[in-house]
Amino acid sequence: MGLIGEEFAVYAIAILFCAIIVGIYLSKQKRDSKKVDAKIAKAKLEGSYEPVSLHPVVDEGSCIRTGACIAACPEKDILGISHGKATTINASRCIGHGACFHACPTQAITLCIGTEKRGVELPHVNQNFETNVPGIFIAGELGGMGLIKNAVEQGRQAVENIIKSLPKSHQATLDLIIIGAGPAGISATLAAKKHGLKSITLEQDTLGGTVFTFPRAKIVMTSAMDLPLHGKVKLFETSKSELLELWKSVMKKNDITIHENSKVEAITNNDNHFQVSTLNGEHYSTQSVLLAIGRRGTPRKLGIEGETLEKVAYRLLEPEHITGMDVMVVGGGDSAIESALLLTDENKVTLTYRSEAFSRIKPKNGERINAAIAAGKIKVMFNTNPVKILPDSVILTTTGQEKNLTIKNDLVYIFAGGELPTQFLQKIGIRITKKFGEAILSHK
Repeated sequence: MGLIGEEFAVYAIAILFCAIIVGIYLSKQKRDSKKVDAKIAKAKLEGSYEPVSLHPVVDEGSCIRTGACIAACPEKDILGISHGKATTINASRCIGHGACFHACPTQAITLCIGTEKRGVELPHVNQNFETNVPGIFIAGELGGMGLIKNAVEQGRQAVENIIKSLPKSHQATLDLIIIGAGPAGISATLAAKKHGLKSITLEQDTLGGTVFTFPRAKIVMTSAMDLPLHGKVKLFETSKSELLELWKSVMKKNDITIHENSKVEAITNNDNHFQVSTLNGEHYSTQSVLLAIGRRGTPRKLGIEGETLEKVAYRLLEPEHITGMDVMVVGGGDSAIESALLLTDENKVTLTYRSEAFSRIKPKNGERINAAIAAGKIKVMFNTNPVKILPDSVILTTTGQEKNLTIKNDLVYIFAGGELPTQFLQKIGIRITKKFGEAILSHK
């Protein structure tokens, strides 16, 4: 074999080797794409494909499929790579970490609110976080910013803008009332203390706001935040409990008390300042208001006797700690069914629903609840409504029957929907606009 023949053989082997490598790569990419496509099909079937709030949108022209966004996301199967490009899978499960946004090397990801088909209602605020009602400001999740780091930053900035708008003297008792003790509200509370404002913070539930409702071990932050009166917090991966402990520690260190279980009922304009009233019968006079509440609204109450008992709850936070109980779950939506199923292994569960059958639930939840009923793991009572909650039982009314039913009971979980904050905002006079796929965080 001559020199030319040897060179040809070398080139042929090299080309064959490259072809094998490319073939293996393309074959793997095809298999991976099929897996992602299957996950997308499943997400569409289960109703988790369409986003409900803040979510990533991938620019396919800029994506170079490094997978950095997928590796950075602390959640599972929010993003995947299909046919060589990153794409969303379970967009409705995204809780707005923003880790994918920061990890993308080509800045191909934008965080958006709403979609072309499904709009999201947001209050109108200007660059100073002030609404169309002078003196009322908004920061954090309610304004579309679900990222903890950015919500913290917004809370601080909003207070600094409020300080600029405060008159040198006014007739209100307080300079500022902060409503909500989530990330934005906590930051604003610390900033108000730092700048010497006369202020209080009202929270309808407990310290942490929306973060408090996350599952116990969920990672809730992936980038550093700057807390007023505390400094940089470099917890790139942390659990809900660790973050809540940090906030409690900072509040205690700075001698700040959050007014918990103080749901604001009304905000009225009273001679150039505001009157803030709570369901507890408290009334406050303030020059300005910062709304740092969440977008999920307030759980809807049934309005029945006994609903204020300690055994009644509207969220299931740590199901693994509930064992050996007679539990009643009220409702027929996905939240009620999913919560009931989480409790079936260690408890006696009864699910009461006012209609004759489940409707508008995810197909997967329908399969799971029917399987649990068939296996005798859960008792479902259709066409029933709770009319009275007692310390050791619940009284139900049943359609078509004269006598009420008394069910032995230790715990009651109510999932009757929520009263959206948009209604509360409109009562105050704040203008609401609908966003269809508008960017909240973009590199451009």
